[in-house]
Amino acid sequence: MKKLYGILAAFVAAVFITAVALCAQVLSAPQSVSAFSQSGMTVVVDAGHGGVDGGVVGRNTGAKESDINLAIARLLQAELEELGFQTAMTRKTETGLYGTTAKGFKKRDMQKRKEIIQEIEPALVISVHQNYFSSRAYRGGQVFYNENGAGGKEFAAAVQARLNGLYAKDGAKPRVEKSGDYFMLKCTEKPSIIVECGFLSNARDEALLIESGWQKRLAQEIAAGALAYFSQSVS
Repeated sequence: MKKLYGILAAFVAAVFITAVALCAQVLSAPQSVSAFSQSGMTVVVDAGHGGVDGGVVGRNTGAKESDINLAIARLLQAELEELGFQTAMTRKTETGLYGTTAKGFKKRDMQKRKEIIQEIEPALVISVHQNYFSSRAYRGGQVFYNENGAGGKEFAAAVQARLNGLYAKDGAKPRVEKSGDYFMLKCTEKPSIIVECGFLSNARDEALLIESGWQKRLAQEIAAGALAYFSQSVS
């Protein structure tokens, strides 16, 4: 009987220790945004280009930037929602937002994106793009921010760190977030970034960027960067 009591006591003690450890783990984990989803924590995901404006194309495959942007943007939306963010997309289909291809369509497209962002009044804006350069050597993700925008640099740095970690596993050198004078970074005073997910001018990046698996990994890292920035900004 004493032996049975001893076994029961040991079992109860083990359960108690495990419960305490789990509570400590939860309390020390990075803060999720789910508790704040009712307070307007919306992220606008902008898939760059679209329709007749295909953006740059892959040097080897001819893959259109606009198609890759949309694929990653959709995955990013899902990842952000999984983390607890509310989301909205500017471009949901393969077409652009210009309405008609008459002269000035690019300006109309950009203005429509701005209108969507201003109507939603999001907490964060992420514009998804692909890079291209004359030299085929350049690789990796590159994040841009508006140096005059509040929190933009910190947001860009958080996402840049995640992209660097992902590309480092494939042998690419780390890149540094950069300020940029781009329209999409000026549509709101809230933190906004442009994420150039990789270089379609580089053979290795191009091969990765057209793979659904790599697109999902990119979306996961960008979302993780957004969460890291958010957790830091509200702490």
